[in-house]
Amino acid sequence: MQLQDLSTRPLKLKPARVRRNYSGGLLLEQWQNRSNPEDGNMPENWVASTVDVRTDDYVENEGLSTVVIDKDTEILLRDLINSNPEVFLGKEHVNTYSASLGVLVKLIDSCTRLYIQVHPDRDFAKKYLNSEFGKTEAWYILGGRRINGEDPYVYFGFKEGVTKKLWKELFEKQDIEGMLNCLHRFSVKAGDIFLIESGMPHAIGAGCFVLEVQEPTDYTFRVERTSHDGRKLPDTFCHQGIGFERMLEAFRYETYSRDDMLRQFYLKTDVIEYQEGGTKSSIIPDRYSDFFTMEELNITHKFFMKKSDEFIIAVVLSGQGRIEWHGGEMRIKQSNELFIPAGLKEFIWESDDGKNLKVVLSYPPKFKV
Repeated sequence: MQLQDLSTRPLKLKPARVRRNYSGGLLLEQWQNRSNPEDGNMPENWVASTVDVRTDDYVENEGLSTVVIDKDTEILLRDLINSNPEVFLGKEHVNTYSASLGVLVKLIDSCTRLYIQVHPDRDFAKKYLNSEFGKTEAWYILGGRRINGEDPYVYFGFKEGVTKKLWKELFEKQDIEGMLNCLHRFSVKAGDIFLIESGMPHAIGAGCFVLEVQEPTDYTFRVERTSHDGRKLPDTFCHQGIGFERMLEAFRYETYSRDDMLRQFYLKTDVIEYQEGGTKSSIIPDRYSDFFTMEELNITHKFFMKKSDEFIIAVVLSGQGRIEWHGGEMRIKQSNELFIPAGLKEFIWESDDGKNLKVVLSYPPKFKV
C-alpha cells in the first residue's frame, strides 16, 4: 500500500498527551474511559497535531499526533502529510500554507487555574517570533467540576478603566490579585463557547474541561513570575525570549464592559443543516474563517456528508457508531480522534441504534495568512 492511498479514508489518531505547567486530566481520562483516571502533569491532549511542544525539558515527538494504519503500523501525522501534502490537505490549502495544517485542536482539563497569559497576533509573531501564525483561539466548554468549593470559571478581557500603565505597574509589583481583578471572570457550563482573540489577556480557571481550537503555535506570554506553589519561574518561561518590555506590547489594551464581552465574544450554536438522521450546527461561524471554523453533528441515525478538497479534524464527543465510505467502514466511539483527508469527498456517519452520536468537526483557515 502506498501512503497516498490513505488520503481517501478517515484516519484514526492516537491520543497525544502533553505535559504542561498546571495540573489536571481527571475528566479527560474519564471521558477517554481510561482505567484509574487521575489528575497529573499531563492535562492536555493535542488532536491532529503537527506542532512541536515548546519546553525546556524536551521529549521526542511530544504533542505530535500518530496515525494508526493497522494494528501493527503507525506513522506520525506530520510525516504522512509531508509524504504528499496535496492529497491529504488539499491543493488550495497547500498553495497557501504549504504542509502546515493551519489549525490545532486541544482537549484541556484543568484542576488548577492556568497562569494569566496572552498570545501574539500574526504581525507580532512574524516580527518577533519568526512565525506566520499567532494564536487566536476558541473554547468550547465540554464540562467541568467544582474545585475547592468553586464552580468552573474563566478569565478573559480587560475591564473598563484598565490602562497599559496600570497593567505594567501591577505586573512589575507582581500583584496577581490586582491583575486578576483587571479581567472579566465568567462561570462556565457545558455548551458555552468563547472566542479569545490574540492580544487578549486570559486564564482558564480550575475545573474546566474544554475543547480548544486555535492557530497552530505554542507561543504563550505569562505575566505571573511565581508558580502557584511559590517557585520562581524562569524569565524565558514568561516572555519566550523576547524580554518583558516587548512581551507587554503583545497585549491589546482594549477594554470592555461585561455586556460587550458577552455580545462580542460569547458565541451561540446555530443549526445549519437538517437531515432525517441528524443535524449539523455551527459552533465557530464563517466570520472567523481566516483562523478556523467548527461544526457539531448530532446524529440519531445516518448523516451524509459531501465536502470539497479540504481536510477535517473530528472528535467524537459522545456516543458510538461508525463512519462509512466507498470501500470501507470504521467503528467509532466517544473520545475517538479522526483526521479526514482532503481526498475523501463523501462519507456517512451512522449512530448505533438508540444512541445519539455527537461529533465536533474543526476546519482550517480559508484565507491566506
